[in-house]
Amino acid sequence: MPLLVVYNPVSGDGSGGALFKEHVLPLLKEKNVTPDRVEETTAPGHAGTLVADFLATVPDGTDAVSVILGSGDGTLHELINALNSLPSSKPLPRINLALVPCGTANALYASLFPPTPDDDPVQSRLKSVNAFLSSSPHTVPLNLAVTVLSGGPGGQSKPRQVSISAVVASTALHASILHDSEALRASDPSMERFKTAAMQNITRWYAASVKLFPREGAGFVEVFDPAAQAFVPHEASTEDDPIVDLAGPFAYFLSTVNVDRLEPKFRIAPRGRDVLAPEGKSAALDVVIVRPMRDPSYEMESEEARAKFAGKAGAVLGAAYQDGAHVNLRYDEIGKIVAEGTGPTVVEYIRCGGWEWEPDDIDERAHFVCADGDILTIPSGGKAKCTAATPMSDNTGFALYA
Repeated sequence: MPLLVVYNPVSGDGSGGALFKEHVLPLLKEKNVTPDRVEETTAPGHAGTLVADFLATVPDGTDAVSVILGSGDGTLHELINALNSLPSSKPLPRINLALVPCGTANALYASLFPPTPDDDPVQSRLKSVNAFLSSSPHTVPLNLAVTVLSGGPGGQSKPRQVSISAVVASTALHASILHDSEALRASDPSMERFKTAAMQNITRWYAASVKLFPREGAGFVEVFDPAAQAFVPHEASTEDDPIVDLAGPFAYFLSTVNVDRLEPKFRIAPRGRDVLAPEGKSAALDVVIVRPMRDPSYEMESEEARAKFAGKAGAVLGAAYQDGAHVNLRYDEIGKIVAEGTGPTVVEYIRCGGWEWEPDDIDERAHFVCADGDILTIPSGGKAKCTAATPMSDNTGFALYA
């Protein structure tokens, strides 16, 4: 099988180059595996160009190629989108990826190989490469989230924009965090900059309306029930009318695909890996939603109300670091957050096939959409629609060595 090695030397803390030269490439040599090419990226978007150029040299009829990719989730996002936009007359082969985590958060890798306290700092980053080098290599197909931004009435504002994610598509607080964290990257390349950006935006609410669509084969939108510790049919999704409509304001709106966490310990969608298990259903998005109006103590939107609710939003994010405990949180009768009881859940944890976000034009921040760290802006009068997609067959799409 053709093999390409690509790494981004400036991802994360900039240690990727040394990791590949001192460990990855020697490991391949030790196992008598000779890559067809070894490439180092030199600019944003370069990984996609390198892989596209490599694929152009692969003989017609090749079923699959392997790529050892040293990067963060952002570089993988660039690669997937670059290949999706190739003006090629021939279908792409299956691309099997051995990931080497070199980014800041490495959500996909951390979800595939959850960290443990005993992990060796180097060997823990070589697990996917070792899976590739094993005598019986196993791959996990990647589902994708396809986000389409459309213009205003009649599509007049701007042409449609498409972005494909392998990790996250979000709006509201998460999109604002990613938007603002870029300004902090130079002074703080660590994950702490995300917490700083979160505190800058924690009091914001986002004016929008949402539609949730069932995934193919399910027939209805599902919602996590903490009492059953399982997804059950959403009360507003029926056989005759399966689409769920949600009104804002929203404090948090995030969907994941393939992953259960966005950082090694930030397990925001704790059941997110379940959907990769064969179960006779198509791909799904796990959606995490926080709406202030679910709080029994909510009276009306105001600066004071937003400041008061910020503490509750912070409690949700904090509980996500406690092995995803936020999805079990409820309100008591006076709006206090509790771990037990029968009150409304603080988080609406949804499993669906897609969602549609239509922001209010007066709310500039509600127009931000984050696709694997890439910040998009919905045009005035427009909306964003995100849909989960599965590989068409075992000979197409992307898969990970695990």
